[in-house]
Amino acid sequence: MREPRDATKTDVKTTKPATSTTSFPLILDVDDFKGDFSFDALFGNLVNDLLPSFKLEDLEAEGADSQPNVNKFSQATNPLFPEVEKLLSLFKDSSKELIELRKQIDGRLHNLKKDVSVQDTKHRKTLAELEKGVDGLFESFARLDSRISSVGQTAAKIGDHLQSADAQRETASQTIELIKYLMEFNSSPGDLMELSPLFSDDSRVAEAASIAQKLRSFAEEDIGRHGINVPSAVGNANASRGLEVAVANLQDYCNELENRLLSRFDAASQKRELTTMAECAKILSQFNRGTSAMQHYVATRPMFIDVEVMNADTRLVLGDQAAQTSPNNVARGLSSLYKEITDTVRKEAATITAVFPSPSEVMSILVQRVLEQRVTAILDKLLVKPSLVNLPSMEEGGLLFYLRMLAVAYEKTQELARDLRTVGCGDLDVEGLTESLFSNHKDEYPEYEQAALRQLYKVKMEELRAESQISDSSGTVGRTKGATVASSQQQISVTVVTEFVRWNEEAITRCNLFSSQAATLATHVKAVFTCLLDQVSQYIADGLERARDGLTEAANLRERFVLGTSVSRRVAAAAASAAEAAAAAGESSFRSFMVAVQRSGSSVAIIQQYFANSISRLLLPVDGAHAAACEEMATAMSSAEAAAYKGLQQCIETVMAEVERLLSAEQKATDYKTNDDGMVPDHRPTTACTRVVAYLSRVLESAFTALEGLNKQAFLSELGNRLHKVLLTHWQKYTFNPSGGLRLKRDITEYGEFVRSFNAPSVDEKFELLGIMANVFIVAPESLATLFEGTPSIRKDAQRFIQLRDDYKSAKLASKLSSLWS
Repeated sequence: MREPRDATKTDVKTTKPATSTTSFPLILDVDDFKGDFSFDALFGNLVNDLLPSFKLEDLEAEGADSQPNVNKFSQATNPLFPEVEKLLSLFKDSSKELIELRKQIDGRLHNLKKDVSVQDTKHRKTLAELEKGVDGLFESFARLDSRISSVGQTAAKIGDHLQSADAQRETASQTIELIKYLMEFNSSPGDLMELSPLFSDDSRVAEAASIAQKLRSFAEEDIGRHGINVPSAVGNANASRGLEVAVANLQDYCNELENRLLSRFDAASQKRELTTMAECAKILSQFNRGTSAMQHYVATRPMFIDVEVMNADTRLVLGDQAAQTSPNNVARGLSSLYKEITDTVRKEAATITAVFPSPSEVMSILVQRVLEQRVTAILDKLLVKPSLVNLPSMEEGGLLFYLRMLAVAYEKTQELARDLRTVGCGDLDVEGLTESLFSNHKDEYPEYEQAALRQLYKVKMEELRAESQISDSSGTVGRTKGATVASSQQQISVTVVTEFVRWNEEAITRCNLFSSQAATLATHVKAVFTCLLDQVSQYIADGLERARDGLTEAANLRERFVLGTSVSRRVAAAAASAAEAAAAAGESSFRSFMVAVQRSGSSVAIIQQYFANSISRLLLPVDGAHAAACEEMATAMSSAEAAAYKGLQQCIETVMAEVERLLSAEQKATDYKTNDDGMVPDHRPTTACTRVVAYLSRVLESAFTALEGLNKQAFLSELGNRLHKVLLTHWQKYTFNPSGGLRLKRDITEYGEFVRSFNAPSVDEKFELLGIMANVFIVAPESLATLFEGTPSIRKDAQRFIQLRDDYKSAKLASKLSSLWS
């Protein structure tokens, strides 16, 4: 038997049996397993009523653990689970209940599966029918959309037709109105009195202008189609079949209306009524796009019509006395003038923007008028192109003054163009227009630049010659002891060359200013730099030639006092004194030439440095320009190099001539043939040697300073070789004994130590061989043969030297050494 269903849900309630042998039936229901089912809870509810004693005993057992005297074996006779039978019965009943419940659930599930299958079949059928319905609905919507689209297109076409019809109706209405006005203008030639009030009402000027323009365009188009000549038609008073009369009357009316508007515009402009000016300008824009109003406004600006403004411009730039202007003053004046022009244009720009519908076009006309009238007027007074045939004098500034003025004007006008571009000039090519202002000057600019450089060079040379003549006349240049002393004005000056470079730098700066294209710039730079090369080359060559003149004059002095052998003592003394003066002149000329060479080298170095720093970078962008300039530089310096080479050869001749004179005057026969009287030999150099070395040391000091590199090496090598040759020739005039040989070897050592400062190995070697060869005068005759075994290269010169021994004949050295020479 079961209790009512609501008595148990999740918790299973069981009634405790009355006795230990009887049990009540288990009450289970399907609802007990629904929701949050817990097996532990179910099991607990089943057994809790049967196991209370175990719970109590468990509690007592826990307390008994603390009493050691309890007899645990006394419980052995009681069953461990006294309610096991009841539980077993309970579990069996529960199992039966559960099996029964499972069968019930399985049956219910089976029935539900059948119901679900039936419902699913019905659902699928319903979905298939719905899909067919939806497809039909989509087809209906597609047909409806197509229909709507077709109707919409038809409506749009109808709307277009309606709009076109309305436009045509409006056009027809306007045409009717225009035809009425056109008939009024076509009534009679020159009659404008019978026109509608529209054309005389000042409040409707804009409307009248618009209609008049339309009428004139229509009439002119009609006449153009029929090929009628308007002037002849206008002259025909009876011409009524065409619109010739209308065209003429409309033209007269438009001219009268335009003049009336311009007058109103002028009146408003004088009162600064910008609103009225803007209204007039807007209406006038219908006449030739407003060109007449724009040009009229620009032409009436005070800066273009006020003579006082133009005179003020001239005074500001050129000053009160134009002849005393300078480029710096002109630059300041142009800056002030152009700033005033820019400010004026900026103010006009504000008015133009507020008045004209197309302000950029008006600004273009205004800026063009400023450049072509106001700027051109001042440039014409400032830049007067001189003649290249009759050059202006340097008192007037020469060509350089014109070029400096041109550069200042060009640079400042370019700045003005940039400022005007910033203010606004519409579509006007303000830079191109500015270039055109100087086109007449820039076309011939390279010729003027080169002519100016040549003029500066010519004037500088005349100035130097004048200074030299003044020095000559005042006695600063003259002769002392027969020697020509070169004046500093005649010498090459690095300061002068630096001035040439400064002129060229200024010219190159102008080339950069006037040349925007790399090729044009390279061409101009090369031409200007070639002028510098020509000037420096000519100046150096002339300076070296003047220095050579001193050497030539000294050589002439030496030849003039060469005497024969049979002269009186008095004449010989006078000749010796003159020779001393010639020697002094030669030494002075030598130093002067070395100074000229040194300054020439410094000048060439300045040119090379200037080329590397300033010129080459301007030529490199153009193929071949740099190489051509280098070739030009080498060619230009070749004449100076030739003059320097000739002068250095003359310097060597001058030095060698003085060495020969000193050797001839100071060398005594007893120097190399001393008496062997038992005295201690003199180991000092001879007087001639001392004088020659002292002279060479003194005179070559300037050469060591002036010459550098390969030039110095070549010069000293040549001088050392010539000295070696002169000494060989000189010593062959004397006879040597052993003591003299020792003296000679001492001289050779002195010469060798001196030439070692030349740093010329070939010369050092020659003097070392001379020292070895001097031994031929020292060794005994029988030892001469062994002397050449170590140095066979001196055999040829030694053969001549041996003949100078004082015992050459007495010792019969010729026969003894014949086998050696063969």
